[in-house]
Amino acid sequence: MEASTIPGFIRDLANIILVNLQMNLLQVNKQLHLLGWDGLELDDHTLQLTIACFENEGLKSLKKKPACWFENNFKQHKDRVKEV
Repeated sequence: MEASTIPGFIRDLANIILVNLQMNLLQVNKQLHLLGWDGLELDDHTLQLTIACFENEGLKSLKKKPACWFENNFKQHKDRVKEV
């Protein structure tokens, strides 16, 4: 996945999970494919880590965030990693 597509993917994944917090891996991957993320398959470990991160950030507060919010958040995190 190209770095420039990560914010959009994260936004779509957050919105998928918000629709139904009880979705299983197969359902999440199906929804991702319906949104055009055909070349991507999440594994269960990655999905669980993602959900944990969203819960830490406050999943409800991510609802319907514009793409620019995810891009800015991703850029800030990437900059912090470079500093370390």
